[in-house]
Amino acid sequence: MLPYKRSQRVGDLLRQEISEIVLSRIKDPRLGFITVTDVELSDDLKTAHVFISVLKKGELSKTLKILNAAAGFIRHEAAKNVKLRQIPNIVFAEDISLAYGMKIDGLLKNIEKDERERVKNETS
Repeated sequence: MLPYKRSQRVGDLLRQEISEIVLSRIKDPRLGFITVTDVELSDDLKTAHVFISVLKKGELSKTLKILNAAAGFIRHEAAKNVKLRQIPNIVFAEDISLAYGMKIDGLLKNIEKDERERVKNETS
């Protein structure tokens, strides 16, 4: 069994903390509904890629700009509750895993439909 890497444990902790900060302490009215889905940390714990999803896809670009501009504030606030020697630099990015999962689901449904049609044609 592979050990649970420190970067993953710290990433989980940062995801919770950053999510709380974005939802409760950032008072920018331009921000809509945001979900922090994942945080991937580099192995040296110097850079944290924070993946988000937004309710309205049209606002994604604007939301990323706002959050990346507020990254210093978010980092400062996270340092108050996360006990690390150095809080990583925060970079916000779009979480594409949901779109990727939907694409895979669609492909699997097409394969299943094609297979049903093939079996139906063979039995006819």
